[in-house]
Amino acid sequence: MKNILQAGFARIDITPPLGVNVAGYFIPRIADGILDSLEVNALALSLNDKKVLFICADLLGISNELYNEITEMIAEETGVPTNAVFLGATHTHTGPEIENTSNELTDNYIYTLKRKTVDAAKLALADLKNAKMGYGIGQAPNVAFVRRFRMKDGSVRTNPGVNNPDIVAPIGDMDERVSVVRFDRENAETLIFASFANHPDVVGGCKISGDWPALFRRTVEKAIDNTKCIFFNGAQGDVNHVNVHPTKGDFNDMFMDFDDVSRGYGHARYIARVVTGGVLQCYDKVTYVDVDSIKYIRKTVSVPSNMPTPEEVPEAIRINDLHLAGKDDELPYTGMMLTTVVAEAGRMVRLKDGPEAFDMNFCGIALGPVAFVSIPGEGFNAIGKGFKDTDGYGLIIPCGLTNGYEGYFPMQDSYEEGGYEARSSRFKKGTAELIIEEGKKILKELETL
Repeated sequence: MKNILQAGFARIDITPPLGVNVAGYFIPRIADGILDSLEVNALALSLNDKKVLFICADLLGISNELYNEITEMIAEETGVPTNAVFLGATHTHTGPEIENTSNELTDNYIYTLKRKTVDAAKLALADLKNAKMGYGIGQAPNVAFVRRFRMKDGSVRTNPGVNNPDIVAPIGDMDERVSVVRFDRENAETLIFASFANHPDVVGGCKISGDWPALFRRTVEKAIDNTKCIFFNGAQGDVNHVNVHPTKGDFNDMFMDFDDVSRGYGHARYIARVVTGGVLQCYDKVTYVDVDSIKYIRKTVSVPSNMPTPEEVPEAIRINDLHLAGKDDELPYTGMMLTTVVAEAGRMVRLKDGPEAFDMNFCGIALGPVAFVSIPGEGFNAIGKGFKDTDGYGLIIPCGLTNGYEGYFPMQDSYEEGGYEARSSRFKKGTAELIIEEGKKILKELETL
C-alpha cells in the first residue's frame, strides 16, 4: 500500500493583556494598546505511524526551559516525541516579555501560553487529512538588509543610522530567498509553510503587534483563497528592514526612532506584501514530490561561552549598575551604540563566574527531499546560506529562533570587527561555524535514518 502523507493545521490567539512588559529592547515598555493579534500556529504532518509538529508563536523567543517544558507536555498529551517537534518564535519586538519578568500578569500569561500551545498541537493533529506536498523558492527583494556596516574610521557599527555620511559599505550579502512548502489537502484548505530571514523589529512603540510575520500570514491567506499559512523566520541575526540609503518613496510610513532605527507599522505591512509576492511567484509552480518518509533527529552539543576577562569585569559592573538604575544618560553613548555597550556589559556581568560552556540543541526534520534545520537563536545570514548549500536535498529551510533561544550567533570575523551582535553574544567566536558544521552533520544523518 502506498504511503499517504497527511497534514493538519491549527491557530490560537495568544494576545496578552494590556499592562504586560513588551519584549525586545533595553528600555522598559508597557503594553498600552493592540495593533493586531498575536497567534500560535501549528502544522502537523503524519506518514504511517510517524508524526511531526511545526509550531511557531508570535513571541520574541522561547527559552530552552520553556521549550523543554512545552514539548514534554505535547509528548505526554499527544504521543508525538519531543524530538519530532519544531517549536519556534517569529521574534516580534512588540510581543510580551516572558523572560526575566515575574509578576502575576506575566505568570498567568505564561501558564495560558503553555496550555494554548499544547492545544494548538492537539488541534492540528485532529485536523490531519490526506495531502500532497510541493516546494518552491521565491524572492523578496529590497526589504531585508545587512545591518552591520564598515565605517570611514575603520570601525564596524550595527544600525549606524539612515543617511549616515560615515557609512562605507555593508558587511555581507543578503539572502532574499523565500522558501515555500505547500500541502494540498483533500476537501480542506491548502497549508503553506513559508520562511524568510528578516528581523521583526519594524513597528516599535508600546502596542502589541505580531509585526510583519503576522501581517504576512494574513496577506498570504487573503491573496490565495482557501489557504492557511505558518511562518518560521530564517537566519536573521545580522539583517533587518533598515535601508540606510532610502530614495524616492522608500521612507514612506516610517519615522526615526530613539535608537537611530527607522520604523513604522505601514512599513511592516509593506514587507508583508513583498514577501507574499515571493510566495505568489512559486505557489502555482511548486515541484510536487512523493513523500516516502518522515525523519527527525535531535542532538546536544557543548558550546563554549564568551566569558569576560577579569580586567573587563569592573567596568562592565559599573555600566550595568548605571543601566539598571535608569542612569543611561550618565554613559557617553547614544542610539544603537548605547544599546551595544549596555548589552555587552550585561553579558559580561552574567558570565563573570561562568559557566564555561552551554548545552545547545541541534534538530532536523526531513520530509522526503525537503529538510528543516533548527537554529536555537539568532544566526547570521551566512549560517542559513551554509545550510542551504548542503547537497542531497531539493530544499533546505533553516528555522531560526527554534527549539531554544540562545541569543546571537555571529560569524567568526565579526568578533574582531565589532558591532552589537558579537559584543553581546554569550558564545565564543567560532560558534556560528560550529552550528553550520553540526547542521550539515544532521542533514547527512537524516539521509541515513
